This record gives sequence, structure tokens and C-alpha cells, in this order.
Amino acid sequence: MSRPIRALAVAAAALALVSACNSPSRGTDPGKPGDATAPARGVTDTSIKVGGIVSMTSSSGYSKKDTDLGARARYLRANAEGGVHGRSIDYIGAEDDGQDPGKNMAAARKLVQQDKVFAVAPMSSVTFSGADFLEQEKVPTFGWGTLPSFCGPKYIYGFNGCLVPSPGGTINQTWPEGIAKILGGARGKSVAIVANDSDAGKFGVRTFQQGFASAGFEVAYAKASVPATAVPSDWSAYVKEILGSAGGRAPDAVVSVMQTPNNIGLFTALKRGGYKGVLSDPTDYDPGLLAKDATRQALDGVHVLLQFEPFESTNPKMDRFKADIRAASGGQEVPLNMHMLTGYMSADLFLSIAQKAGRDLTPTHFQNAAQSFSDTDTLVGARTLPKGQKDSFGCGALVQLRNGAYEVSVPFTCHDPIPFK
Repeated sequence: MSRPIRALAVAAAALALVSACNSPSRGTDPGKPGDATAPARGVTDTSIKVGGIVSMTSSSGYSKKDTDLGARARYLRANAEGGVHGRSIDYIGAEDDGQDPGKNMAAARKLVQQDKVFAVAPMSSVTFSGADFLEQEKVPTFGWGTLPSFCGPKYIYGFNGCLVPSPGGTINQTWPEGIAKILGGARGKSVAIVANDSDAGKFGVRTFQQGFASAGFEVAYAKASVPATAVPSDWSAYVKEILGSAGGRAPDAVVSVMQTPNNIGLFTALKRGGYKGVLSDPTDYDPGLLAKDATRQALDGVHVLLQFEPFESTNPKMDRFKADIRAASGGQEVPLNMHMLTGYMSADLFLSIAQKAGRDLTPTHFQNAAQSFSDTDTLVGARTLPKGQKDSFGCGALVQLRNGAYEVSVPFTCHDPIPFK
């Protein structure tokens, strides 16, 4: 995909309305950057205050709450190692935006105007109406770059880069190249791309059409037609159309750019319809989903796109991640999921740039450090800025659920991106 798009954006009209009705206050200006008489907001001699915005709840029941645990785990380790230039991270936790644009804006305003945070890390939601406010207030903000707001603004960063291409940007080829490897090559193979009927879904279809076609696939079906507001109770019409999309036959692969409730419905219906090809999505890497027999059966055999090292990896950094999560959970073993890693790596990128910025931490000094930042051998591959504010970092893997457990189907690999048109 280059961008596993959990959901890329809310409708432009809604975004514009929310932004217009919530113009940023000028009463919270932390002072002229670098001015010794006007310390940066959220920074004291001994601490740096950080908050988060996470969709803990949603109308569908889908939750990203473990993003908060992942961030907390990384900050706990940072503090145990002495903090950032002698300052500890005062992580005040994440606000729940309920996947609602108005609540997302309200959370951003609260964190800046009331809590006076220096940074927002993590920000994990399918809506980011608070982006313009945080950018204008010069608040470094970190999250999963599956929304357009992570691509371009100076103070907003995706932990694995920008996953929403724009003209002049690039498309990450992890997904199509991974599916091609599973199928033994893309030549002569067809794919169906399914998404919700929303701005996010339409953009996802446009992006993945280019990516899969460039990898050599025939894109037999590419529609953003599934209602975005409610999970269909009857998938028969979608299944019939998909199963006959490749010249009257079923495509070799069906990839869904939707969240878990929709994926369960679609994949279950396809299997009942006799589909035997490859099923894939960028969402369902979560051991918690395996607790219910029906869910486990629906997702059995599905290949899930990741843009980080799988938990099954033998990379020592993955061992450290697991140890940090265990410590943040009070020593308890908890099922790992991608939300934890989203929070963890959002925090990790913030900490890495803050360390490079030096002791005199201001928004301007932080931004200057980010503009020449790079490192290698992380759980998302090599990271480079400002490139990452226009392109993804280009790496990923696929895991498959088989017999109640995940296993790596395509190892973590980096691919050359392609231009986005």
C-alpha cells in the first residue's frame, strides 16, 4: 500500500467546518521560540509534559485503547534510563476522541490550552480535525501516518512516515509485493480491492489501484462501496460482484481496506460463497480477536499487512518492546497488538528527535532537529526526516492467521516506492 489505511480521513466538508468553528486560540502562545525568558510550554528544568489523543471508544465497538499503553511503556523506559537530557517525561495519558471530529478538536485544545503539553504523542484516530490547531500552536505531534494531516505539516509526524501519498509523493509497495510473493508472482494474477464509501475509502482505492497495477496485477475490482456508517447485515451483493469480477471468475486475491467488523463480515461471506483465494487486510493483527470462535474462524487464513517488525520476529528490539509492555502492565503478560506498537513507536520517534534537539528544548529547536534527523535499525526500518513527512519509510511484512495463531508469511522487507499519480 503504501499505506495501510485504517481509515484515512473524515469528509473534507466536515473537516473544514470543524476547523472553521474552532480556530486556534492565540492566548496559549508559549513565547518566542528560543527566548530564555519565555520557556517552552510544557517544559521545565526537570520534565517534559506529553499527552495523547486516542480513539479509546467508537460507535462500532472498535478501540485503539492499547495505543496509550504502548506509549506509556516507551516513556517508562525513557525515564528509567534518565529521561531526555535530564528531564523526565511527564506523560499525562491520552484523551478519548471516540472517533468523533468534534471530540478530536476538543481533545487537542484541552491538551494545549488546559494541560499545556509540549507534544502530543501518540495521536491515533480515524479523524484528525485538531491537526491545524496543533500545527499552528507548534505542538510536535506523532502518530500513525494514515491520515493526510501527517503528510506535509511541519510539526506533525508519522512514526513510519507519511502513508497518504500526494502528487509528487510516493506509494509504499509492501502490500502488493507481499501478495505477489504469496501467489508466486503477480503476472497473470488479479486482485479485488474493497473499501468503505467514504473519502478515506475512495482515496485508499485510488492508492492501491496504482500500487497493485504497478506490481503487475490486473485490478479486476476496485470499489469504495461498503457503507461507512454501519456494517452491512447482508454481504451477498458484494460477494456476487467480487466473485465474478475477473472476467466472470473470482480474483486471485481480495484485499480489504476496512476495519475489523467489516472484514469479519466480508471474509465470512466470501468463504461461504466458496472463495479459495488470498484474503488480506491491514487491520486484523490482534490476538484479542482470537478469543471468540466466530471471529477466529472468519479471519483464519487472512494475511495481515504490517508496517513494522512482526511480534514473531527475533529482532532484539522486538524483545525489548515486549519487555517494556510487560513492565508497563505491572509485570503481567498481555496479548500484543498493533495499537501498542503504534503508541510505542510514536513515543520512540518523539524521544529520538527530542534527544537530538538538545537541552534547550523549544518548538523551533525541536523542528530544526527533526529536519536533519535519521536513524536505522528500528522496528519500522530506517527513519529519515523531513522525507518521512512526504513519503513512507517503505518497509513492512505480512502475517497470516493459521489455526488460531499468527505466523510470518512474508518477512519484514523494504521495497522501493513508486511515484503517486
